Amino acid sequence: MASGLEIDAQLVLTWNGHELQVVGSGAYLIVNLPSQQVLDLLTAGPPRPPGQPKVPPPPKPKGPDAMQQIHDLARRLGLVVDLRVGGKTYASFGLPDRNSPKITLSAVLGKIGSFFS
Repeated sequence: MASGLEIDAQLVLTWNGHELQVVGSGAYLIVNLPSQQVLDLLTAGPPRPPGQPKVPPPPKPKGPDAMQQIHDLARRLGLVVDLRVGGKTYASFGLPDRNSPKITLSAVLGKIGSFFS
């Protein structure tokens, strides 16, 4: 049985006029988004219908958060997934020497900057 998933692919998707790139080689997968605004749009969820009041967020479920689940899945598959925004690494999942995802300073500064735009 193989020890991990092997990939050799390049895919460019267009979503709402934005190009999302996915490149894989061996056990390394890169997902590149063009900007912080595109990342915010992807992670915002469905839009609220006009005139509907804001609903408070549901309570956080117990257990690992979504990023930890992605990290655990990538490790099980033997993949390293590198999330990049504008060509800069934001987070790395599935690194064999880590028990949690690696989040970079670019991600923190990008998220802070997105609050002001």
